[in-house]
Amino acid sequence: MEHIARDADIAPVAALIADPTRAAILTALLDGRALAAGELARVAGVSAATASAHLARLLDGRLVDVVRQGRHRYYRLAGHEVAEVLEVLARISARPPVRSLRQSRQARMLEEARTCYDHLAGRAGVGLLDGLRAGGYYAPHDLTDAGERLLAGLGVDVTGARRSRRRFAPECLDWTERRSHLGGALGAAITEALFDRGWFQRGSVPRAVTITDAGREGLSALFPSKELTSHTPVT
Repeated sequence: MEHIARDADIAPVAALIADPTRAAILTALLDGRALAAGELARVAGVSAATASAHLARLLDGRLVDVVRQGRHRYYRLAGHEVAEVLEVLARISARPPVRSLRQSRQARMLEEARTCYDHLAGRAGVGLLDGLRAGGYYAPHDLTDAGERLLAGLGVDVTGARRSRRRFAPECLDWTERRSHLGGALGAAITEALFDRGWFQRGSVPRAVTITDAGREGLSALFPSKELTSHTPVT
């Protein structure tokens, strides 16, 4: 039997992700924040010792990094490439069944607005890209001159995003909306600016974000998209 030529050995990485506990840990880290092992154990529904064993394997496989603060250790995804792989897998995977009102509420919040590692996703993320397109601010995978001026006025570091080693402004197919939101260095820079202005805030549900009253007013003035401003504001 002839050996099949391969550009990369994907089997070990696929095996790491395939375990349900490790998949839950990686998914919890998709909001871009670093979390302690205890928090990840609770999310995955396993003991602290079990979570630590899985985290050690993920570290060895270079899917997560560890951040040390004094005696404390926090874990985060090793980079946006890992997040992109997880998002692609989410798009082709079945949705888990909703078995409680709490799960239904959490699913609805994630559909409305969430972070996809470091950029805005869900209906809000799709609405943002639609608004940039409709206003003539976005050309395929790039900004127009008007878009550069608009985002600079919002405090977005467009120049820094262009200098990043990441792709500048790719479209990322949203796994809940099945339409594109804005990813890459520009998507991350816009999302950072929206948080800095207090237009979006993180909530109690991992990855879910909520638009504030200030954000609703500011974004409504910039974009006509109802998808971007229709969620329940933070109170």
